Amino acid sequence: MTAIRLLLVDDDPLVRAGLSLMMGGADDIEIVGEASDGAEVEELVERSRPDVVLMDIRMPSMDGLTATERLRGRPDAPQVVLLTTFHADEQVLRALRAGAAGFVLKDTPPAEIVEAVRRVAAGDPVLSPTVTRQLMEHAAGGAADTRRTRARDRVAALNDREREVAVAVGRGLSNAEIATGLFMSVATVKTHVSRILTKLDLNNRVQIALLAYDADLLEEPEENGH
Repeated sequence: MTAIRLLLVDDDPLVRAGLSLMMGGADDIEIVGEASDGAEVEELVERSRPDVVLMDIRMPSMDGLTATERLRGRPDAPQVVLLTTFHADEQVLRALRAGAAGFVLKDTPPAEIVEAVRRVAAGDPVLSPTVTRQLMEHAAGGAADTRRTRARDRVAALNDREREVAVAVGRGLSNAEIATGLFMSVATVKTHVSRILTKLDLNNRVQIALLAYDADLLEEPEENGH
């Protein structure tokens, strides 16, 4: 199996050293570079071609948000996981809208950070149910009506099955969990997710989830009564 190519970005050398030690112990992860600021990221990505960038959201020269926006605008952009000290921070929300695949807290246990990198490399978002709820509450504030109307107009492009899958993605379920809940194969779930991304011109599953929040789809009762 090809190792996951990982780029580490944090302005604190001690944090980078800890992450390097932590990630270096995983047989399926290869650290291909390190940076101390978001301004260095694009050139390093060009040179080292990482699959995943694990990046601090707050850095002095260029923060992780700006770096994420620049990276996700590139063709064949790597997935981005942000490191933060806050569960529901406005910057985190903006970064997820910009196309970050998720985020982990800096005090997350090492094994979970390693697993987060694996999940993102496999195409799954990294948002725990607790964090998802907090983000939903955070997203609800400020220009909510305008955002809701715009989101519902976009979601109208989906058929009923795609809408069900979008809601499940918004609830943080994996492809396997969605397949079980909606009585379809994992391959079919992946097909629906791909179609949703294409129809709505989105980068990844996290953006599907945020659009589902914005459109208030997650407030609707689940079909199976859970």
